[in-house]
Amino acid sequence: MSNSGMDNIKKIKHLYSRAAFGLRLEDAKRAGALTVKQAVDDLFMRSQPNIPLDIVSGNINFKDFLEKDGLTRKMFLQEQRQQEKGLNVYWVQQMSTTDAQLREKMTLFWHNHFACRTQNPWFAQQLNNIHRQCALGSFKTLLTEVSKAPAMLQFLNNQQNQKNHPNENFARELMELFTIGRGNYTEQDIKESARAFTGWGFRKDGAFVARAPLHDDGSKTFLGKSGNFTGDDIIDILLSKKETALFICNKLYKYLVNETPDAAHVTGMADVFYQSGYEITPLLKHIFNAEWFYADKNVGTLIKSPVEFIVGLNRQFYIDYKNPDVLMQFERALGQVLFYPPNVAGWPGGKNWIDSSSLMYRIKIPSTVLNDGVINFSGKPDPEDEAFIATSLNKRKDVNTQVQTQPDWSRFLNGIPANTSRATIAQILIAPRLNNNLMNIVTRSKDVKAMVIELVSTPEYQLC
Repeated sequence: MSNSGMDNIKKIKHLYSRAAFGLRLEDAKRAGALTVKQAVDDLFMRSQPNIPLDIVSGNINFKDFLEKDGLTRKMFLQEQRQQEKGLNVYWVQQMSTTDAQLREKMTLFWHNHFACRTQNPWFAQQLNNIHRQCALGSFKTLLTEVSKAPAMLQFLNNQQNQKNHPNENFARELMELFTIGRGNYTEQDIKESARAFTGWGFRKDGAFVARAPLHDDGSKTFLGKSGNFTGDDIIDILLSKKETALFICNKLYKYLVNETPDAAHVTGMADVFYQSGYEITPLLKHIFNAEWFYADKNVGTLIKSPVEFIVGLNRQFYIDYKNPDVLMQFERALGQVLFYPPNVAGWPGGKNWIDSSSLMYRIKIPSTVLNDGVINFSGKPDPEDEAFIATSLNKRKDVNTQVQTQPDWSRFLNGIPANTSRATIAQILIAPRLNNNLMNIVTRSKDVKAMVIELVSTPEYQLC
């Protein structure tokens, strides 16, 4: 392959590592024949379909069941745990198989940006589908729908927010974490915002309701503006501030580009975002078509989140899990259980993903999965504790698990374009430049299968 061809495939590979979950070897030839702009447009085109999660069949009122006798309560909690586990596994499998990779990658971003925990699987699924539906659309619509979702209203106590007894939790996080960021509002702004959101809640069926008798309809002063504001007005005022665009773009830069933001590039992103009326697609196209996105300092420098690592491995090797429960064991071992962020600020990401324990598992998981081996989940919660992960982390138990996986080696090997060198295969699998250690693996391996298993079991494979 010519130098220009390798340079192009390098850029396409980088695009797929950030805007998707990695470039499959079978897609390398097709993708490599595209220009960067064509590859970007292709990712957006393939991500147009919105396929919602649809595994939790309906809402169950928790209070009604928890007030029943002990046996009924126990059966209900068991069913709840099964639904939570099913929802988690279903989403991982969707990310691992869908062509709408960009939509799912951005759904994962919004899942962490609007971090939320609920013991109600129906509410969790509903919120996740809001993230997915709006993932590439209007941030204003996304923000409004999240603010009215029962999972968020419950998590941040806005169900209890009423006139004369305002609850400030949602108002505070709306500004600190979801929109404008610290330093751009006062404690008084939080109090006034909370008053505007009084009465926002949900019915037993999970439908949003603005409860007029509980709403404070007096005049409020918020970020220098005064009026009889409602929650929708507060959202409009927050979006009128350029600081909100800067806050979102700074966070998105860390997710898609580099852990160390470039102020000039973030400002350019914010200009596009703000001037488009907070449309997400123009912002993403601006990033993915920018020359600076493909600069060497931005290539192979981000640590894959646990979910990105698992999903990327699944996609590259077409892995079928005969025991899907092991997916959640992987998530727990690596520190990212979907639908269970550590707090409202979400997973901190970056270097926080790696410690001595998680790195050990990251290195061991690929070879175990690709050889249907046994892995020891030492000191992790029992698989039946999903519903109580926050409290069960203190329960120590050694679990030896047969992963029961079936990678499709025939499809993987047959998907490698003819006459592709081993070095090229390695360059597609590994994001950073191939160092001496990696080249030694390439040259000494007895065959391609042995080579790729060893390559994906290296620390370099943890980077994208």
